[in-house]
Amino acid sequence: MDLIHVRMVSPARLTGAVASLLAADPRVVNLVVQPGIARKPDGDALSCDVLTGGANDVLRGLRELRLDEVGSIVVEPVDMAITGHALTAGAGRPGPLSRAPVWEEVEARIRAQGTYAPSFYLYLVVAGLIGAVGIVTNSQILIVAAMVVGPEYGAIVSVALGIDRRSGRRVREGLAALTLGFALAIAVTFLFGLLIRGFGLQSRAFELGVRPVSHLISTPDFFSVAVATLAGIVGVVSLSEARTSALLGVFISVTTIPAAAALSVSAAFGSWAEARGAIIQLLINVVVLIVVGALTLRGQRALWRRVGRREARPADG
Repeated sequence: MDLIHVRMVSPARLTGAVASLLAADPRVVNLVVQPGIARKPDGDALSCDVLTGGANDVLRGLRELRLDEVGSIVVEPVDMAITGHALTAGAGRPGPLSRAPVWEEVEARIRAQGTYAPSFYLYLVVAGLIGAVGIVTNSQILIVAAMVVGPEYGAIVSVALGIDRRSGRRVREGLAALTLGFALAIAVTFLFGLLIRGFGLQSRAFELGVRPVSHLISTPDFFSVAVATLAGIVGVVSLSEARTSALLGVFISVTTIPAAAALSVSAAFGSWAEARGAIIQLLINVVVLIVVGALTLRGQRALWRRVGRREARPADG
């Protein structure tokens, strides 16, 4: 039986309403109320465990009481619980709702990825350089390595969350980070490409125009849109379910960093047709990932709300 642990600090005037809300919900167990012991913020300390299937409703109720504004709410995962009360609260059977994403946790995970420290830009630049080496040596392994190193998907899904939540600030910050990050990566990789060309370090095949890796990246088509669409869906679902292996698959399936590297290398070697194709590929992937990510977030919420109503129907009857 999956549980989350919720710790709260409530001002005394609100504690009665909070405790009543929690006590009335059959999916809440192990409720503890400790008056007057909390500091920073000052107030009453409350804690409880909540069946995952009821977590979204409970957290929504706490927000409607404005506890997140006048007090504090902290959510923690429960790795193991040895109690019969949780099983009784779950009516002895998990049901589909027990696997519902806890949206506060999902959004916190996305927000954490949508922070743009200097390392975000460093990773983008390094990924672009690795991609450039992969292009001039026709090494698909290095292209995959560049995809894994690149941190851009965190910014992309953060923009998608901003669109879903109508947060203009989050959208602006994410787009600004993507624009600046890719601009830096392209500029540094372009200089690196000039260095490679100047010293003749490119592979013989690349010099002769045999560029299967660069050609694949710089040739956007229907499949570019299809893969970006599927990756956008899987990326958001894997974030919702905390499936890191599936998320890693997204990183190595979308042509963002490789396209930026191909743009820089093509420009450095004067291959302007390939450069145009690479920038189109980059824009297609970023735009499709953002749009599909926002739609998938909204669709998941609607789907789980419907599942919740369906599971609540027999109980109400």
